[in-house]
Amino acid sequence: MDSFGQKFRVSLFGESHGRAIGVVMDGVPAGIPLSGQDFMEDILRRKSGAKGTTPRIEDDKPEILSGVFGGKTTGAPLTVAFRNNNVRSSDYEIFKVMPRPGHADFAAGVKWDNHNDPRGGGHFSGRLTLPVVAAGVVAKKMIGDVCVNARLLEVGGVSGGPEKWQEVLDRAIKDGDSIGGVVECSIDGVPVGVGEPFFDSVESLVSHAVFSIPGVRGVEFGDGFHAARMRGSEHNDPIISGDGRCGKNGAGGVNGGLANGNPIVFRVAFKPTSSIGKPQNTYDFSTGSMGTLEIPGRHDVCFALRTPVVVEAMAAIALADLMSR
Repeated sequence: MDSFGQKFRVSLFGESHGRAIGVVMDGVPAGIPLSGQDFMEDILRRKSGAKGTTPRIEDDKPEILSGVFGGKTTGAPLTVAFRNNNVRSSDYEIFKVMPRPGHADFAAGVKWDNHNDPRGGGHFSGRLTLPVVAAGVVAKKMIGDVCVNARLLEVGGVSGGPEKWQEVLDRAIKDGDSIGGVVECSIDGVPVGVGEPFFDSVESLVSHAVFSIPGVRGVEFGDGFHAARMRGSEHNDPIISGDGRCGKNGAGGVNGGLANGNPIVFRVAFKPTSSIGKPQNTYDFSTGSMGTLEIPGRHDVCFALRTPVVVEAMAAIALADLMSR
């Protein structure tokens, strides 16, 4: 399905090289001030053009098609669209017969009997994270004083910030290869008790949303996988005040699926971009044998560079839904 949420429901539409992509949001309260300009700060954080990102540059201008009147939300479904202008669809014709390793080309072709749009990855493209960011802008307005901040921790296994990452990016570019990264997100101000036990726990819904971002391979909260190598006396968080504040935050701000008043902290692992310049082996349906594929087109060497704002958006969307219940 292309929809997420119960009370705040987000539905994506469009393909990477179609006429437009966008998002429909149902459950947005009436009276929230909203204009096209409100989206631009987060849109620019996602934009390509820097070293290691795709050379495909789009206007990314938001068009509010419904749900706003007189500068405020109406309570009706809110629709925001983005036109696709800078496309090279011919780059993708070969993938019908030679599916790209690491991509959804083969699985999508089987599922929809090859009626899916393969251009630029179609509906599976990272370009669909743009309307996600737009929905995140609205979600952030809905959750008020709750503050969601994400930052890049690692690129290609290297921590330490942009200067440290230049070398690993340069090597990947030179080799015609790609690298992944790790993003950390911290959420402050979530009221104690937000969330539900078991299936709609804070971790469950945030993870559900975040795992929907193309290229995500792992999500961990607080101590994460390291907790499996700890003792309870090391992992447990001592409560040190009447408002639930803890002396440490190994639980990542969640107990029993409910926000416990401490910052909700989680990390997201992004795989290396699947489309690379290096020749790769893959099955050639036109010959019925293995062949060598050299992928044309324009792709990120490290898509993770552009994802902190996308992670923020998905977290805000999940919280807006939970806090609306």
